Amino acid sequence: MSTTLRSTRSASTAVSTSPKSKKRRKSSMRGLLTLLVGAVVALTFLFPFAWSVFISFGISPGGQAQVVPQQFGWDNYARLVDYGSGILTYLGNTALVATLSVAFTLAVAIPAGYAFARFAFPGRALLFFAILAVIMVPHASLLVPMYTLLAKVGGTNSLVVLALIYATFQLPFAVYMMRNSFESIPRELDESALVDGCGPIRALWSVLLPIVVPGIVTVALFAFLAAWNEFLAPLIFLTSDDKFTLPIALSSVSVGEMGSVDYGALQAGITVSVLPCIIIFVALQKYYVNGLISGALKG
Repeated sequence: MSTTLRSTRSASTAVSTSPKSKKRRKSSMRGLLTLLVGAVVALTFLFPFAWSVFISFGISPGGQAQVVPQQFGWDNYARLVDYGSGILTYLGNTALVATLSVAFTLAVAIPAGYAFARFAFPGRALLFFAILAVIMVPHASLLVPMYTLLAKVGGTNSLVVLALIYATFQLPFAVYMMRNSFESIPRELDESALVDGCGPIRALWSVLLPIVVPGIVTVALFAFLAAWNEFLAPLIFLTSDDKFTLPIALSSVSVGEMGSVDYGALQAGITVSVLPCIIIFVALQKYYVNGLISGALKG
């Protein structure tokens, strides 16, 4: 009987120390370590925003900064609503410019990317290289000559013109992403559509566009976030308070004696500014990741 028990224990010990179990334990430990590192990194990035939200509900006398507010309420948001032309006006201007920027960017990037991916024409490689070379030019260096040109034709202080400027800055990356997205699709798909009687535009609209939705979402997200957070261009091109975008309005949130900054209202404005970006990104995250992957597979 004891011999049987001893052999059973030795067998179970051998199973527990088998290579497969060791590999399984090592894999689980690696997964746990990855999870912990990811959690620490995520908390590191989330902490500043969470602290801004926390401070935005604090009531501080005279708008003075407090590390830990003693009272909480909606006072900061109430002051923000009444500041200047109103936070809703600035929020609406920013949303309009960002939406138009996305529309202008996609209207040019989709057909351009399709043309670069599917059609052979003289100078295609050189033109594509020239478009990519624009990425290396800091857009801040282009703002002064653009302002000089637009001032002569009365194009300043316009939200539509500002959206066109944003789209101009986004087009090199957008064309690159859309070209790679189209190149990741087998040519047999649109060739079969052409055989069935579709023209190039119909094949693009009916066959290819539904497939490259991740690339389109990626381009749209980049264009939207860049336009939403841009500070320098609206600072130069906009002159009327009722046309200011949110970053410009938040930069001038100052009240009190000697121009003291209202930190509570400023943190409330940061919260209002960041929340739409987080909501849109989380809603479209799946398409965004797939779009980046498809864009990285072809270069």
